[in-house]
Amino acid sequence: MTTAKLPLAIITGASSGVGLYATAALIGRGWHVIMACRDLDKAAAAATGLGLRTDRYEIAHLDLASQASVRAFAAAFRASDRPLDALVCNAATYLPLLKEPARSPEGYELNVATNYLGHFLLANLMLDDLQRAPAPRLVTLGTVTANSEEFGGRIPIPAPADLGDFEGLAAGFKAPIAMIDGKPFKGGKAYKDSKLCTMMMSRELHARYHAQTGIIFSTLYPGCVADTPLFRNAPKLFQKIFPWFQKNITKGYVSQPLSGDRVAQVVADPGFTQSGVHWSWGNRQQEGREAFAQSLSSKATDASRSQRLWALSAGLVGLASDKQPARSVVAA
Repeated sequence: MTTAKLPLAIITGASSGVGLYATAALIGRGWHVIMACRDLDKAAAAATGLGLRTDRYEIAHLDLASQASVRAFAAAFRASDRPLDALVCNAATYLPLLKEPARSPEGYELNVATNYLGHFLLANLMLDDLQRAPAPRLVTLGTVTANSEEFGGRIPIPAPADLGDFEGLAAGFKAPIAMIDGKPFKGGKAYKDSKLCTMMMSRELHARYHAQTGIIFSTLYPGCVADTPLFRNAPKLFQKIFPWFQKNITKGYVSQPLSGDRVAQVVADPGFTQSGVHWSWGNRQQEGREAFAQSLSSKATDASRSQRLWALSAGLVGLASDKQPARSVVAA
């Protein structure tokens, strides 16, 4: 089979961790992958180090914190005139030690700009490309720490995810505002808030576009990948203790290769064709356990709040929000 006939996926943040191993897993399933990354040299070294087939991947620049970069990436892909079988919104930044917020080129708090707003813009820009494929999927990485339906989402370190009434977004989300709820900055909470937004985004994409386009929209939590480079900016002691704690106490630990394979399952396997679902393998890992549709909190499933988040986000990234397609029923 030539590369042109292989199913094609774009994976953001594929230079390390879950994204890198998802790339490997999809290549192993016969896919071609575009590794969309901010650091091209890092991505190239990672792909070489993992022994990825050079004819099965390509590397493209994408800095999700920069809306100009997102638009340039989408335009370049559109110019290639290829259908897109899957978009995997994986990339994330986690900056829990910051006392003052870092900012994107547009002036937005960096966790939210990278993890959520960049993916929101990218997903919207790539919808037409996805529609050209026969059975497209848009898969977004969620997290248990943003789902208060589960214990991990209620841990108050530094605080559970809480978007308030979107006061920060409504006020323009620029300095001195750094939190979606308009409250004082907390780096760890900003990460959780951004991931809650991505899960709400996926549900709203399903409600707006699944029936019309056939695109399958889903999120997943692959388990606690406690030694992923996502935690490289966490305290050194945390980086040492956290994997041991997840392996021996919570039993939630998942290796990077297994997490990548689980992403690939949701992207490619026939058992994951239900749209509007959050897939999980549970917080306590059980050998041989199959994925299941995990319920999400009311914070993530309230349709009116998701619509308001969508409208505010569209304004912040410069997209029209007045188009209102017929809404589908979202899966439980």
